[in-house]
Amino acid sequence: MIQLTLIENVSTEPISQKQMIIENVAKKLDSETKEQVMPLLEAILQAQPTVNIKSYQQTQITMAMPKSRYDSMGRPQVGEIISVNLKKN
Repeated sequence: MIQLTLIENVSTEPISQKQMIIENVAKKLDSETKEQVMPLLEAILQAQPTVNIKSYQQTQITMAMPKSRYDSMGRPQVGEIISVNLKKN
């Protein structure tokens, strides 16, 4: 019996919406405009509640199959792609 496990753990750094807005606006402006606009933007955003961006929960899929089936699939290794169709009966 062969058991394959895929674990995807996507995590993000905790960052607030305010910080994301400030960073994205700052990327679009030249230094002179940024100097004028950023204090105003920060003052506007100061009144907004802080909402932290959430990270994703861990996803784990485990498949068990007979060794003969694993061999007939070409013995996929780490990094190779296996297509799996999931459906509700």
